[in-house]
Amino acid sequence: MSGIAMPAPDPNILVRRDAIVAGLEALVSGEGVISSETERRAFETDALTAYRRLPLAVVLPATTEETAAVMRYLYAQGVPMVPRGAGTSLAGGALPQEDAVVIGVSRMSKVLDVDLANRTARVQTGVTNLGVSAAIAHEGFFYAPDPSSQLACTIAGNVAMNSGGAHCLKYGVTTNNLMGVTFVTVEGEIVEIGGDAMDAAGLDLLGLICGSEGQFGMVTEATLRILPMAEGARPILFGFPSPEAAGACVAAVLGAGVVPVAIEYMDRLAIDICEDFARAGYPRDVGAMLIVEVEGSPAEIDEQLARIAAIAEGHGMTHMREARTPAEAAAIWKGRKSAFGAMGRVSDYICMDGTIPTGRLPEVLTRIEAICEEQGLKVANIFHAGDGNLHPLVLYDMNDPVSLAKAERAGEDILLACVEVGGCLTGEHGVGIEKRELMTAQFTRIELEQQMRVKSAFDPRWLMNPAKVFPLENRLTEAAA
Repeated sequence: MSGIAMPAPDPNILVRRDAIVAGLEALVSGEGVISSETERRAFETDALTAYRRLPLAVVLPATTEETAAVMRYLYAQGVPMVPRGAGTSLAGGALPQEDAVVIGVSRMSKVLDVDLANRTARVQTGVTNLGVSAAIAHEGFFYAPDPSSQLACTIAGNVAMNSGGAHCLKYGVTTNNLMGVTFVTVEGEIVEIGGDAMDAAGLDLLGLICGSEGQFGMVTEATLRILPMAEGARPILFGFPSPEAAGACVAAVLGAGVVPVAIEYMDRLAIDICEDFARAGYPRDVGAMLIVEVEGSPAEIDEQLARIAAIAEGHGMTHMREARTPAEAAAIWKGRKSAFGAMGRVSDYICMDGTIPTGRLPEVLTRIEAICEEQGLKVANIFHAGDGNLHPLVLYDMNDPVSLAKAERAGEDILLACVEVGGCLTGEHGVGIEKRELMTAQFTRIELEQQMRVKSAFDPRWLMNPAKVFPLENRLTEAAA
């Protein structure tokens, strides 16, 4: 482990490992307990691959009831628990500890019920994000949140991190499309929260759980809002001479009252790497690129795109390509959707996800470039420009500890810059371990105390997803008592 500290494992739990595994095997059907060192290696990290810890064991329940039994048993044994979806977290949210048991949802992957009349789908949370839309597409419906990892990421992880995606500008993020959950408390109690309506009676516990990063318990089933597909949708691609010009165009589009479905940004380095991989026809002679998508009837689409094109032209646009067929639309989106994988082919990287007011985009893009230049590192910017959710990818060499330290320092400075201009540390990746020690930059001591008391109300012994979110040196004994 490099720059991010993790607490030492509890030796009293380590010596009881065999007995704990035997207890789990008595609770979970089939081959739901993974105990060999070789098989546990698959769960030692998530998408923040610079950090690895081998868990005590891994358990994969097949039902909510099995999940509750497992958590009841581990709570009684005093064993920490790490919830895990598909392990696509970019902030170390699913990083285990040596004395913790990983509880995965991969065996709970069914779409349980679809109610078209009420526009809801009830699913087990091990189903993939894209799997939800695939299950209802034949009925002309879709599930709106669409993170770039939607082919692999699960609804469990979406709920934990309040994931968004390219189309969140119009349709919102997970919390705007989540109606109810089956929630298992740390003590193993099964609770139904929310329901089939967007506004359930009583305290907004659903809003508290969505985005809680597995700190409170586990979500095993979810009721999701599904939407009818639009009559049509069409993306258009714009090239600009500089990142600043592209950023200014985003602010101008939104300031004009135009609300596209998505506005995605890519700088020159990102364009080159994605074009090498996807062959999407991206222009290589521009400083930055925007993908803007609108939807509606053909006439509505034409009117919106004409307005947006006029704004882009006024900001120095040098390249424009409008999709005229489904194949052309798919090509425009192919490079963006495969961007993170394409980047991984050429370099290790740390991906930030700070958010900022959209009007500060030009300024912050300039600062990001300067921060990375100061560390002697390259940065590729790929992000959801419409809602100010930045995704700068800081490139480094994982085999070089000095390079990793520089990347982490640059990432920290980028996130601090986001907070300074009125933004926040995370838009959808979560705090995890990556931003844990930066929480004091955004929140006061009193605010952190309040958050930790909420954590303690759900998890009095602090066994759920330990060493995440809250700064290790600032955990107050009275808040965790």
